[in-house]
Amino acid sequence: MKLYNTLSRKKDTFKGKKRVNLFTCGPTVYWFAHIGNFRTYFFEDILKRVLLYNGYTVKHVMNITDVGHLTSDADTGEDKLEKGAKRENKTVWEVADFYTKHFRNDLKSLNIKEPTVWVKATDTIKEQIDLIKILEKKGFTYQIEDGVYFDTSKLKNYGVLWGNKKPIELKAGARVEAILGKKNITDFALWKLTAPGVKRQMEWDSPWGKGFPGWHTECVAMSIKNLGIPFDIHCGGIDHIPIHHTNEIAQAQGAYGKMMANYWMHGEFLNIEGSKISKSIGNVVTVDNLIEKGFNPISLRYLFLTAHYRSKLDFTWVSLKASQNGLQSLGEKILRLLEGQTTKISAKSKSLPVYQKKFLDFINDDLNMPKALALMWQAINDPTLPNKEKYSLILDMDKIFGLNLDKIRKIKIPKEIISLDKERENARQEKNWPEADRLRGELQKLGYLIEDTTNGPKLKKL
Repeated sequence: MKLYNTLSRKKDTFKGKKRVNLFTCGPTVYWFAHIGNFRTYFFEDILKRVLLYNGYTVKHVMNITDVGHLTSDADTGEDKLEKGAKRENKTVWEVADFYTKHFRNDLKSLNIKEPTVWVKATDTIKEQIDLIKILEKKGFTYQIEDGVYFDTSKLKNYGVLWGNKKPIELKAGARVEAILGKKNITDFALWKLTAPGVKRQMEWDSPWGKGFPGWHTECVAMSIKNLGIPFDIHCGGIDHIPIHHTNEIAQAQGAYGKMMANYWMHGEFLNIEGSKISKSIGNVVTVDNLIEKGFNPISLRYLFLTAHYRSKLDFTWVSLKASQNGLQSLGEKILRLLEGQTTKISAKSKSLPVYQKKFLDFINDDLNMPKALALMWQAINDPTLPNKEKYSLILDMDKIFGLNLDKIRKIKIPKEIISLDKERENARQEKNWPEADRLRGELQKLGYLIEDTTNGPKLKKL
């Protein structure tokens, strides 16, 4: 099994023990997660499914960021939860609870497996303070007016995830603003002090004064508390590479002298209609928006399967419609397989083990879903593969794809519907078109659609 490791900048052979310890950066629960966020959660779900398919058990920890994530990467601006509370005239706790529940419902809609452990930032304040104390003791911190900062100049390999690229060419006033008293532009907040005259809903006492933890500190404390150090795999979106994950690594190395995780994996961006997702241009799409427009959320999952997780993907409503059509076509083919199955057990096809090996090779080659999906379509259209084996193979593949293909069942049509269908066909044969149309309408009211095909009429459940 090979996985692309951002740390080594190549596909590495995965060397894990029977239980894999996996940490994935979770949502900041101040607003709805959008489909760009869910592309990352989808890739992590595929990773977990592939690990399970290969016989590993997985301890998956995901954090809930309910404090400390500011509106700027520069450790400036409002806390996103405090901002959300003002917007909705609620407490920060109410905001966090509402969007956490909504996020979990969205995961369910997209058939993304929940983590083994959910951990909230606000539940690990003690561990975060303890981590900062260790860093302070080892000389990696300094305090200025607005908080305690990590001195990145004290770490020789700061920015190890950047590779051969220059350290993000950080300039004051660009992506990261200058903060009075910061020693280096790359230094980051470990603990932010509550400003004089400001009353926050979320703040805690600490050795440095009343305040709240920095976003980067939270993930280090939460992951190591639950998975130890080093753990196996740390995942997130590519936007986490230059700052968030870089600063996590810096703290772990400073405090414990170890790399935080052995494998670092990052998913590419999702664009919408050719543009980066942005609230300012109004192109944010949520799972709720998909449902409102009549789409099955699993069709988004199907769309995600068509591109490798390390390749950019452009979402359009046309491409989503095509994915929904593809998913529907797949369901129809599976129904035909079920209808064509016999109780007689045939000898195993010689091509079955070939498909099984190819599938394993594709998913183990850095989660190559486009090739794996194409292979499934090749198998379903292969006349040399008996229906029974074909169906079994597809369900096995769907352990990875997660398209709920095992829920497709033969439809048992009530006698009343069959009778109306026969009446309608008789009317059609007699060229009594008004009666045929009336009966078609009756069937539609009862939830059934008649399609007139070259092979005769077909009855489908709506």
